Amino acid sequence: MYTYLALGDSYTIGEQVPLEENFPNQTVALLKELGTDVADPVTIATTGWTTDELAAAIREHNIKEKFSFVSLLIGVNNQYRGRSVENYRQEFTALLNVAIAFANGQPERVFVLSIPDWGVTPFADGRDRRQVATEIDAYNAACKEIALAHKCQYIEITASTREHGQDKEYLAGDGLHPSGKEYAVWAERLAASVRKTLNH
Repeated sequence: MYTYLALGDSYTIGEQVPLEENFPNQTVALLKELGTDVADPVTIATTGWTTDELAAAIREHNIKEKFSFVSLLIGVNNQYRGRSVENYRQEFTALLNVAIAFANGQPERVFVLSIPDWGVTPFADGRDRRQVATEIDAYNAACKEIALAHKCQYIEITASTREHGQDKEYLAGDGLHPSGKEYAVWAERLAASVRKTLNH
């Protein structure tokens, strides 16, 4: 039985969607359908968390066990609060090292998801959408560079959030967070990468 640790913020818990529709749970369901026996995800994530808040929560949880694979999706709240990319780079690097340790020191079993672009959603009406996109791109460039430098896997999901950002079917009721339908896109990509890695 494989084990899975999901680290993140609102995008990981699935703000405003049923638990089974968030991307970690959909990923596990897909893996099970494909014959890969995976336990329910252990999740450390809360809406609004920044990199340093996630790091603090991980320390508080004091988890001792190792996991077959780990997902990490964090940074949107750093951008939203106007923090620098340089600050993100430092704190994200530290988090990634923690994630690798949870994956028993196997970086290829850490899956980093790119940061969604909330600037395309109805929630962002009246804001400078182009500015948000530019900042998200800068964060994701740092995120990808660091993930690949650490030999972790990087899964791009930002383009999907931009494509579906105005489509109500792909949005939760708040007009900001994804619906289960959008999370299904992420879960398919993650499950495919996880399966390939576990079978390697």
